[in-house]
Amino acid sequence: MNRARLPFLAALTLLWLGAFPVRAEPLVADLSDHLIEITTGFTGAEVLLFGATEGAGDIVVIVRGPAQNLIVRQKESVAGIWMNRNRMHFKDVPAYYTAASNRPIAEIVPHEMRVRNEIGAENLRLATTTESTKEAADLFRKALIRRKQTQQLYGMAPGEIAFMSNSLFQTRLYFPATVPVGIYTVKVLLVREKQVVSVQTTPLIVQKTGVEAAIFNFAHAHAAQYGIVAIFLALVAGWLAGVFFRRV
Repeated sequence: MNRARLPFLAALTLLWLGAFPVRAEPLVADLSDHLIEITTGFTGAEVLLFGATEGAGDIVVIVRGPAQNLIVRQKESVAGIWMNRNRMHFKDVPAYYTAASNRPIAEIVPHEMRVRNEIGAENLRLATTTESTKEAADLFRKALIRRKQTQQLYGMAPGEIAFMSNSLFQTRLYFPATVPVGIYTVKVLLVREKQVVSVQTTPLIVQKTGVEAAIFNFAHAHAAQYGIVAIFLALVAGWLAGVFFRRV
């Protein structure tokens, strides 16, 4: 099906459902795809999110990837050599995070609500298992977020949600080539008068397929064997390169 026709078809479906005497929900939303397949040559993907609201309101979309444990290291120059000195462990860090809204988020919800609902990467509750001062923990948290933003894994897109009418809306969610595999959650919030009045959560799966999946699964299920095979292949490649250059 032509992706460009999805918003039009979604609108027709929602209008058709509205013709029946059923209880209207304040918010209805869905994705054009619930599965992103990573194959050889994967360069990223876009997923269309569309929906409708019962009455006026603002829309905020939050996408979170699977949780992971990370170590953030701080490098310092020692006698002209950059070395890892301090480090901090973080647990349950979203591997991917992005948020979108139909207008600047500060105009939609107050700061307290942004913190409570973790709207915006700066409001993520990133727990650390390393003992440190609050100032040091904040420094490492900011470094973690900057690193994720550089990798295009964390973002904020105010104004990216477009209303096609008073109630129908859509936006495109971008996932880079480095997007981690796992189960993602797409949360859609309907906000009125700076209060969240309705929330809908939809799952999204990112998984490897084909040869990529076979290698990935083997590496995780048989780490020792995978390491031996990788070393063997590297030795063979080095030997072949040596033979080739000797003949040249």
